[in-house]
Amino acid sequence: MTDKDNHDWLLDLALIGEAARRAGDVALGYFRQSPDVWFKNEGRSPVSAADLAANTLLEEMLRPARPTYGWLSEENDDDAARLDCETVFVVDPIDGTRAFIAGEETWCVSVAVVHHGRPVAAALFAPVLNEEFLAAAGLVPTRNGAAIAVSQPQGDAPLRLATPQDLLGSVEPGLRQTLERVPHIPSLAYRLAIVADGRIDATLVKRNSHDWDLAAADLILERAGGLLCGLDGQPLRYNRPDVRHEMLCAAPIGIMPRLLQGLGGRAPG
Repeated sequence: MTDKDNHDWLLDLALIGEAARRAGDVALGYFRQSPDVWFKNEGRSPVSAADLAANTLLEEMLRPARPTYGWLSEENDDDAARLDCETVFVVDPIDGTRAFIAGEETWCVSVAVVHHGRPVAAALFAPVLNEEFLAAAGLVPTRNGAAIAVSQPQGDAPLRLATPQDLLGSVEPGLRQTLERVPHIPSLAYRLAIVADGRIDATLVKRNSHDWDLAAADLILERAGGLLCGLDGQPLRYNRPDVRHEMLCAAPIGIMPRLLQGLGGRAPG
């Protein structure tokens, strides 16, 4: 396969942006309509007819358009052939399926192009909220066409941190006193995107998130001046044999050392 380091990722961004919008419209047709629901992973993870319909739309648009790209989706059986591909689509047809099934608004379609283990083009579309986040390597990310950037917390202002309640026990008392916990945001991809646009300052992510939850939002956050990393401070690698990740932290670069120290980790560098 020919190396594509000089590929124009804007062409891929246009493709995945259109695909995410169309998949979102498909899913929206099932929203609050009591779609059929099944459970996978020994009954722990729901999947609805909307997830499958959106996934089909994404496959039909993306795979023929880029036949040399690998494919990794939450709703497809994993194909080890993706590991031999330099470039891979990483897709979550509905990130926040539980919220979708419950009729809550915070869910989105997440599509990324990953090249040599890192995302280079990303599209998130939240149909009910009418929010579209786009990013590509080397460009400023946008929400509904307007440039976005992470927050810049000043002085003693509390950090607005989105985290599951049980993860607060991982935070050292000195840092915990400076935090303002944000109520639960069901979609992980959307939660990372609103760190990128500055509506919240940071988030913690439980272990066992997957590539499809993270890849698109990771690039959006990176281009907005933030970082998604493990407690070792290192950026994530995608399209590995194991698509699961350990506990993660997402925040503006400037406050990441403070957060990692309070979590018992170490600053990036």
